[in-house]
Amino acid sequence: MAAAGAAFGSNTYRNGAHRSSVKADGKNLAANQSFKSSSSASSSSASSSFKSRSLQFRKSSPAALGGANGAAKDGGGVPGRVRVAVRLRPRNAEELAADADFADCVELQPELKRLKLRKNNWDTDTYAFDEVFTEFASQKRVYEVVAKPVVESVLEGYNGTVMAYGQTGTGKTYTLGKLGEEDTAARGIMVRAMEDILGDISLEADSVSVSYLQLYMETIQDLLDPSNDNISIVEDPKTGDVSLPGATLVEVRDQQNFLELLRLGEAHRFAANTKLNTESSRSHAILMVNVKRYVKEKDPVLPMENGSNSHSAKTFKAPIIRKGKLVVVDLAGSERIDKSGSEGHTLEEAKSINLSLSALGKCINALAENSAHVPVRDSKLTRLLRDSFGGTARTSLVITIGPSPRHRGETMSTIMFGQRAMKVENMLKLKEEFDYKSLSRRLELQLDKLIAEHERQQKAFDDEIERIHAESEMRIAETDGKYADALEKERIKYQKEYMESIKKIEEQLVGDQQKHDNDSATVSHNDYYSNGEVSSISALDEVADLKKLLEKETILKKAAEEELTNHKRQLYQSKLMEASATSEILKLRKLLEDESRQKQKLEGEIAIMQSQLLQLSFDADERRRQLDRTGSGNDSNDLDCLTAQVKNPQLSDSENGEKASVAKLFEQVGLHKILSLLEADDADVRIHAVKVVANLAAEEANQQKIVEAGGLMSLLNLLRSSDDETIHRVAAGAIANLAMNETNQELIMAQGGIRLLSTTAANAGDPQTLRMVAGAIANLCGNDKLQTVLRSEGGIKALLGMVRCGHPDVLAQVARGIANFAKCESRASAQGAKTGRSLLIEDGALPWIVQNANNEASAIRRHIELALCHLAQHEVNAKDMISGGALWELVRISRDCSREDIRTLARRSLASSSTFKAELRRLRMDY
Repeated sequence: MAAAGAAFGSNTYRNGAHRSSVKADGKNLAANQSFKSSSSASSSSASSSFKSRSLQFRKSSPAALGGANGAAKDGGGVPGRVRVAVRLRPRNAEELAADADFADCVELQPELKRLKLRKNNWDTDTYAFDEVFTEFASQKRVYEVVAKPVVESVLEGYNGTVMAYGQTGTGKTYTLGKLGEEDTAARGIMVRAMEDILGDISLEADSVSVSYLQLYMETIQDLLDPSNDNISIVEDPKTGDVSLPGATLVEVRDQQNFLELLRLGEAHRFAANTKLNTESSRSHAILMVNVKRYVKEKDPVLPMENGSNSHSAKTFKAPIIRKGKLVVVDLAGSERIDKSGSEGHTLEEAKSINLSLSALGKCINALAENSAHVPVRDSKLTRLLRDSFGGTARTSLVITIGPSPRHRGETMSTIMFGQRAMKVENMLKLKEEFDYKSLSRRLELQLDKLIAEHERQQKAFDDEIERIHAESEMRIAETDGKYADALEKERIKYQKEYMESIKKIEEQLVGDQQKHDNDSATVSHNDYYSNGEVSSISALDEVADLKKLLEKETILKKAAEEELTNHKRQLYQSKLMEASATSEILKLRKLLEDESRQKQKLEGEIAIMQSQLLQLSFDADERRRQLDRTGSGNDSNDLDCLTAQVKNPQLSDSENGEKASVAKLFEQVGLHKILSLLEADDADVRIHAVKVVANLAAEEANQQKIVEAGGLMSLLNLLRSSDDETIHRVAAGAIANLAMNETNQELIMAQGGIRLLSTTAANAGDPQTLRMVAGAIANLCGNDKLQTVLRSEGGIKALLGMVRCGHPDVLAQVARGIANFAKCESRASAQGAKTGRSLLIEDGALPWIVQNANNEASAIRRHIELALCHLAQHEVNAKDMISGGALWELVRISRDCSREDIRTLARRSLASSSTFKAELRRLRMDY
């Protein structure tokens, strides 16, 4: 793009600070043939036509770029041909002056979707395309016809590609990357696509992330992070998918943020002044937009026993997410050296551009012709676009041409490229998967909630029991007091009445006696007997009355005693109720204690079963050998007997039909004799002996005895001298158990254990062996005193070397070791014992840490998140972490980590670093 030069008028269609010199010419766009619709047909009808035709099926011919040609596509895909549109640039000022006497080399027939290329004044060639845009076509119409169907497919979960191809200076960057800051109608496909994406998704549930790259001189560079200037391509060996794990990935929340990223990327893109374009792109620009959307589905509701539905009975179902990726490719323009006038470094850039475009053309030719070989590995450009041509993406191609007859050869080449691309067939596939990580977080939250609810209910139950117990004791005490007061009052009352009755009787008796004496003195002797008889009768009646009164008092006394007995019985029943409640509380507590003991017992049994699992693996073979030895009655020495016991410890009690445990063997044989078998000539004996030692080392009580008897040195010698991987695996496991003790850790280091473990890891191919070795090194990484020695003897390098295995258990142990090492470094830095960069960063661990910070496996992810937080606590590591992409992961951890303690640690690390805060302010990000 030069004298031809500012394509679409005098504008060079670039954004960025260092291109401001040509920005003012953009105002001439409207005056110099603006892009408005040239026909009466509306853009919506053209768009619908393009969409409907994009769904037509053709025979599936070629395989994807880089895949096996002719391989059958997955039956779940939808076939779709690459759609190609052609766009004509209006004449620029130079062409208007130089070619004024010559007609355009092309004639457009947009209503027939054809163009004619003039061979001479009387002969033309006609070519048909999916859409033909005149020089007056608006940016909006180009977007709706070419890119909008692809954007809609991306929002539905498919991959999509929009690419511009053509000679330099024909308007590729204007079509794709124009920001439209001065004139919104001039916005290009990138800006309009992001507007539609952000308008369709839910920012609360869905996410959009962007990477902006350039392919310059066959190196992939990050336009959002210029220091990241050599990004490698990673291919999945199973699916063939291509990824760029080292590229900066920025989450986009609004359109303004996206525009700032585009400005930043354009400012870092390489451009040069040539005869054809004053701002000619010298690199291929690639914008990758990753859209992750959750599919809304109602959770099924389980019916209750009574037939009603309960919202609390929802089943947990993994949410479905759809991951679509939109790739917008602004190819650098093809150019002829004699026309562009490139020389020096610009000439080398032109050669690199033409080579990559040539490689892309060869791949398109091979796919169009169903060739048996597609040369996808000839260029990094074709490797990056392997999904766009013959792959699983919906692809739209815009070829841009100029009207000048001077460039008819380049125009012809561009048209033929588009014609061949129209023959390429893709197989669209929906990128849909279950979000098990989100489901796991939901289940963890639900489990935490249920545990908290259970603890709350348990506490409420205990509080209620205590309240009832206290209330019962208070009521019993109150009842006892009331009954005692009532009985005392009744006793005093009856005693008082009794005494008063006795007193009245005595007074009456005294009065009667005195009356009787007076009557006796005054009456005559004749009447004496008659009166005496009457008085006697009266006295007898009074005595009878007194007896009745005493009987009544006796009855009242008995009634009071019965009432007292009833009160005592009620008091006894209250005490029985209290005892019953207390007994029930004790039973509940005992039940909880029994459940806890049962759980501990089961855990212990599981541990025992795990320790005996290795022993059970060879019991059957050894028993078969023992039975086959019919002549075993021959004399044998003590060592042979000991060997038989070690190789099958259960046969020692075979006469009684009972199996002896490893502990029983330890007591019967002795540790020194078992260790002596580690040096036996028989390989089977050594294997079984090291297994027995490993089982013994699993128990903390035996570890000190093994070390004192020289077992640690024997295990290290096995790693040094033996070539058997089984021995390496079991010996490393035993060393890992011994390495949990700090004193043993120092002994292992002093005896060269790290070098031996590193050598074992380098030669091992079995994941279980690597897991044992990684576990041993991870335990050593947790010792503050051994950091420098461990690093100098290759411990960190050994951990990083084991990630080649890719097994989740191995990666989890590697992550644990790195987390332990980072924690010790953080502690030493806080105490002032360490200065300078982290040894992990110096040994190159940071890229792997960043790459696995969001690993699907929770065990790996948790350790990596802790390691990042500990590294971030030391200010001297901040710049390396920013350049390595760790800052983005720290921000993500501070927001999205499922564990509150790790989120808090990440926020504290970000807040304590002035470098991190300055970078976040520069990027206008909150944490």
